[in-house]
Amino acid sequence: MNIWVFAQAANGAPTSGTLELLTKARSLGEVTAFFGGDATEISAALGDHGAAKVYATGDLAGNLPGIAVASAMKAVIDGGDSPDLIMFPQTTEGRDVIARLSVKLDRTVLTNNTAITVEGDTVSCTTPVFGGATLVTTAFTGPPPHLAAFRPKSFTAEPSGGAPAEITAAPLPDLGASGGATITAVHVEERSGPKLDEAAIVVSGGRGLGEAAKYEMIEQLAKLLKGAAGASRAIVDAGWVPYSYQVGQTGKVVKPNVYIAAGISGATQHMVGMKGSKNIIAINKDKEAPIFGIADLGIIGDVHKVLPKLIEALQAR
Repeated sequence: MNIWVFAQAANGAPTSGTLELLTKARSLGEVTAFFGGDATEISAALGDHGAAKVYATGDLAGNLPGIAVASAMKAVIDGGDSPDLIMFPQTTEGRDVIARLSVKLDRTVLTNNTAITVEGDTVSCTTPVFGGATLVTTAFTGPPPHLAAFRPKSFTAEPSGGAPAEITAAPLPDLGASGGATITAVHVEERSGPKLDEAAIVVSGGRGLGEAAKYEMIEQLAKLLKGAAGASRAIVDAGWVPYSYQVGQTGKVVKPNVYIAAGISGATQHMVGMKGSKNIIAINKDKEAPIFGIADLGIIGDVHKVLPKLIEALQAR
């Protein structure tokens, strides 16, 4: 099976979502990456995770990548190199490219997937619905290429030791008026410590903290553990912390080695974003809280008593 992966990069390196998709793709067939920009810096990492070749558009001069990449993909396909499957990360750019390409190729798309299987010529994707309470598996029935987007942390990124991906120039056709859209500003969230969706340890707080000022305990504990601080949607909506802290279906999906949920009852929408964590520790005074149903260690107690004791013990080490 010939598989393309839409690759993204940040700070001169492929994103974690790109490496996750490449790792999965190489278990299914031959892999080619497709990148909007100059791929010189990232070709080694792409090859190390399974891509034998990378189509690159070259410098886009500040233009929106979605328009250019979708057009370049269509041009390569029209030129005779047509994949069986194209995998996209479920990101803003990924959704932009897959939507535009869907129209150009007249192909349906499957989005928000967490798993994929290939049996012969049949490609099937698994998607969580109803807040993750039910999994639906859907098979593509039309002609390839099949277009599918996947949620972050659906797969694990693992290097393969492959050689740098061979860079091939992707033809960029005349984009017309749509090609005039440019990126005028990029805003990067301020943070200290590891990124929330890449941290090995995540400490999240919820409504059980009682008030915004108490969130300081979450940040302090996360810092002591060299982890990242997260939050439930309830306290994000309440304005206690920025949206960038939110873990859940409408926030970030995390898969750390240790996830500590403090004062979080465990709404389905939140658990969708963290239930893949290797070890889950829940702290809640309500012994009937749903979070205890997926916790590896449950502490029934008041977070205002448990967290200070834990912080004190760590500071004494």
